[in-house]
Amino acid sequence: MKIVIIGAVAGGASAAARARRLDEDAEIVLIERGREPSFANCGLPYYVGGEIESRDKLLVAPADRLRQRYRLDVRTRQEVTSIDRVKQTVDVRNLETGETYTESYDRLVVSTGASPFRPPIPGIEGPHVLELRDLADADRMFDRVATGGSRRAVIVGAGFIGIEVAENLVRRGLDVTVVELADQILPPWDPEMVRSLEDHVRQQGVTLKLNDSAAAFEEATSDDANLVVKLASGEALPAGFAVVCIGVRPESGLAAESGIETGPRGGIVTNDHMQTNDPNVYAVGDVAQVKDFITGEPTQIPLAGPANRQGRIAADHIFGRDSVYRGTQGTAIVGVFGKTAAMTGHSEKLLQRANLPYEKIYIHPSDHAGYYPGASSMTLKLLFNPDNARIWGAQAIGTTGVDKRIDVIAMAIHARMTVYDLEEVELCYAPQYGSAKDPVNMAGFVAAGVLRGDQPVTHCHFVPPTDQPRDWFVLDVRSPGEFASGHIHDAVNIPLEELRDRMSELPTDRRIVVYCFVGQRGYMATRILNQNGFDVCNLCGGFKSWQQQYLLETQS
Repeated sequence: MKIVIIGAVAGGASAAARARRLDEDAEIVLIERGREPSFANCGLPYYVGGEIESRDKLLVAPADRLRQRYRLDVRTRQEVTSIDRVKQTVDVRNLETGETYTESYDRLVVSTGASPFRPPIPGIEGPHVLELRDLADADRMFDRVATGGSRRAVIVGAGFIGIEVAENLVRRGLDVTVVELADQILPPWDPEMVRSLEDHVRQQGVTLKLNDSAAAFEEATSDDANLVVKLASGEALPAGFAVVCIGVRPESGLAAESGIETGPRGGIVTNDHMQTNDPNVYAVGDVAQVKDFITGEPTQIPLAGPANRQGRIAADHIFGRDSVYRGTQGTAIVGVFGKTAAMTGHSEKLLQRANLPYEKIYIHPSDHAGYYPGASSMTLKLLFNPDNARIWGAQAIGTTGVDKRIDVIAMAIHARMTVYDLEEVELCYAPQYGSAKDPVNMAGFVAAGVLRGDQPVTHCHFVPPTDQPRDWFVLDVRSPGEFASGHIHDAVNIPLEELRDRMSELPTDRRIVVYCFVGQRGYMATRILNQNGFDVCNLCGGFKSWQQQYLLETQS
């Protein structure tokens, strides 16, 4: 068996290593156009920022190790230029010498990844407009910031890479501006979840330009700027350099030219074994179109974990094992200046776009027991199907403990569990690590309570900050001091402890929306009033969620 693998990062390297473990006699040729195979591209921003001090730490499996440990034929700085599926050959060009040759294969694995999207903006190909895909890109950016020559940077795009680059350039002492076409940072998240992060990013000194985009990159000759970034709004931003981080596109052109089928977003169409429409050709990683684990629909989600699993599954299938890729559910995490944002499954935006039924709840628990020193708050949003209680997805924002909770919910989604299962799941507890009622349990309690009808909820968009009369009665059950420090317009304050004795002050002909700070006292008030015949619902997430959606939104 002769296997040729195009691309030696993540999926390609994983496929090669797995193939060798399965067959000592197979001939495995790994062709990589870059200088280093199998590098940690997720660590590139942190090398630029100095958090990762040694460049060598980014080399997960250097070429010599792949050759010696796995007996792989690793060819770096060589590029496959065409695929002949009839002859089962690939044409290769040596980028150092210009030499070309043809290599045969029994099975071909395409792991060409995805390249940064660079729209046709005037000046985008200029020398001071950078991107961050590979080690060569990281070296160029590192040279700009480590020497102290460039003190201002403009980042176009506020997704994962854009925010990570911003954080690391600030760490280097640069003045950073981030430009984002959407009305929020981290577009995969729902907007209300990241409002507090936007405020946090600004507090670190980053200037955010939301609802705006780069219209042109123009060369400059001033002492403190190499270029000027012209925005669609008309604003001009001088900078030493710009970094374009506005998404990636699968590098599927090579495969498409050979007749390999691609999807509407350019990804190579694969089956559950990572095979293409040619059974001798497989595609893995960011170049491959896969299925959404939750809905089964085709999707394109570039993540390192799925890429590595896909490479392993392709190798298994090549050697006769019935390995199946179950799909990608989009579990992701990003650090934001000491805070953490994590998500798994579908966002509310995606559910709305797909016209799928959903309900949502918000909670604001501490990462561990509140009586133990150092507890910090997080915000967790859980989305679920009201018809069968299955979990659609979750998002969490906080400082510590966020990754643990999203990982647990990711496993619950993978196991096809429901919100009722989250109520019962048993997680480890000690006061420095969690609570007897873990945030995952709490999310299950609230969601299951909604489905059982124990606590009808409403959401912040039904209670906007307006001076106009409402059809419902807004009841604040916090203490008078809390109420005085800030409250929803036209709300009436009756502390929870006084509610049973003051129910005569409440209307019986209007719906009552109850709220407290995070929702717990609101839930208790909802139960009291519901059992006394009132039409009542709890504002999910309480005043804290309302503040995050409206007060921070108006500051943005």
